[in-house]
Amino acid sequence: MYVPVRVRMAGMPSAAGPRRRADAERSIARIVAAAREMLSRDPAAGIDDIAKAAGVGRMTLYGHFRTRADLVEAALADALRAGDEALSAVDLTGDARDALGRLLGSSWTLVAESAALLTAAQGVLPAERIRARHAAPAQRMEELIKRGQDDGVFRTDLPISWLVNVIHYVLQGAAEENRAGRLKAEETAQVVTATVQSILAPSTARP
Repeated sequence: MYVPVRVRMAGMPSAAGPRRRADAERSIARIVAAAREMLSRDPAAGIDDIAKAAGVGRMTLYGHFRTRADLVEAALADALRAGDEALSAVDLTGDARDALGRLLGSSWTLVAESAALLTAAQGVLPAERIRARHAAPAQRMEELIKRGQDDGVFRTDLPISWLVNVIHYVLQGAAEENRAGRLKAEETAQVVTATVQSILAPSTARP
């Protein structure tokens, strides 16, 4: 009796191929989301805890991320991508000082949300990789400071790269003060903005 045999031609994708890829992408998205949540609460969260939160097995997780460092970097990259999207929506037109206030108002909350995640990343990733991941937010701040300098409203006697780093330290400090309850959430944006504006104000005395 003749039994028909289905043969898939070389180069033609099977129906299972796209479905497997879609399943893998959904699995990766769940794992990264779980890693962001768990590491934001506990920078030392382990692979087993993250896998459980994602609803996948340990082997499935390792099938997508070979090491914990890979997973931590993926979670950090995802958080920074989401943050960059939020900051891209901030209106940076008009007076550079006003634009800076709007940018800082959005930035400190993002820093507060990712502070623990950054701690996790610092424990397993080289400093240069973390800096590279922060390149987009740093560039946005650098461009705004440069514009303020050109307009004469920001100081020009210190390197822009140093000023950006100082602003980042201020944001991290505000997030820590807020988390410790020493600074109220509704006051933080104003405190951060006033601090940074004073740092960037043109110097009245020159050496």
